[in-house]
Amino acid sequence: MNHAWTALALLVATSAQAETAAELMARYQQEARLSDASFAASAQRGAQFFRQAGSKDWHCNTCHTDNPAAPGKHATTGKAIEPLAPAANPARFSKADKVEKWFKRNCNDVLERACTPAEKSDLLAYLQGVKP
Repeated sequence: MNHAWTALALLVATSAQAETAAELMARYQQEARLSDASFAASAQRGAQFFRQAGSKDWHCNTCHTDNPAAPGKHATTGKAIEPLAPAANPARFSKADKVEKWFKRNCNDVLERACTPAEKSDLLAYLQGVKP
């Protein structure tokens, strides 16, 4: 029984730690490889995904601007949005639970569906290469 509590405590502690965009990208890439063993994250596909039209003719860059290193503004509410690129905003991809929350919300808003692990890893590959 003590082993179960120790494992649970370790899992909670690990999920609470700060992560990097590279670590999250690697995790999503591994998930994508469950359905395609040869999958490798692509910054080029990530850039295309960032600019891809979704529902309501929205794109990621509708709110995050065409330059993810620049601040954006929500298309409907006008609320200011901090830069999306990790180089411009190191806190952006530092907590896995927040990353998942925003992927869930934004993918549903833009695509009207959940993003796949492949799309998430491609997007992170692209964003890691964007410099301020």
